[in-house]
Amino acid sequence: MIAAVASATRTLGQHVKVDRLGYTYADASTRALDGMDLDVAAGELVCLLGPSGCGKSTLLRLVAGLLRPSEGRVEVGDDGHHCVLGWMAQRDGLLPWRSVLDNTALPLELLGRPRGIARTRAHQALDRVGLGSVDHFYPHQLSGGMRQRAALARAVVHQPNLLLLDEPFAHLDEITRDDLGDELVRLWADQQPTVIMVTHSALEAVRLADRVIVLSPGPGRAVGEVEVTATRPREETDRDVVVALHDARELLKGRVA
Repeated sequence: MIAAVASATRTLGQHVKVDRLGYTYADASTRALDGMDLDVAAGELVCLLGPSGCGKSTLLRLVAGLLRPSEGRVEVGDDGHHCVLGWMAQRDGLLPWRSVLDNTALPLELLGRPRGIARTRAHQALDRVGLGSVDHFYPHQLSGGMRQRAALARAVVHQPNLLLLDEPFAHLDEITRDDLGDELVRLWADQQPTVIMVTHSALEAVRLADRVIVLSPGPGRAVGEVEVTATRPREETDRDVVVALHDARELLKGRVA
């Protein structure tokens, strides 16, 4: 997934297909998704956009296999390749007793990689996101933006072919958010995994994604999509971005069938 882990072979992104997916939480009081359809091509970068409570995060957890559907099905991969999952959430989840380097190396350690190799690759990943010089720091010594950079490095250090991002930049200031979004696109472009990212921001979605999938208020279902053809890197003032942003916001408002 990342240039920080040098490889002559590109990551094989996973095809993700969601068919008539429904999910009701165990107490039966919350219907999160109802008739959700989604088809994400291998190597595609897709953003899920919708209001709070529309089931975006639930959908991500269903794709990850952390939840089981109440109805419908989720299919990940159709070419026999093993799915290697990367995950990044709103909160960085860094372990306070481990250095930034050791936090980043953790996925490789859990996969059984030798400690020396894991730490070398972790340092390379941190260097790629601008944290190579502070890899010996501990989480409490980092700013919020730096912690999220470390979380991004950890999410991709093991070269996932499916990367799931649950509002990873939601709590950052606008400048840091944009910078990390650009870094995400650069990381994705190196190896082309499949990326599905949840966001509340229409602008963030059209700046980053190949397609923006808009969900209805809960229980969530796909009400439309916007294809974004603008060349990357994208600016808010680019004509294609302006058009895509307008279309995404109209879908959110329910003005487009």
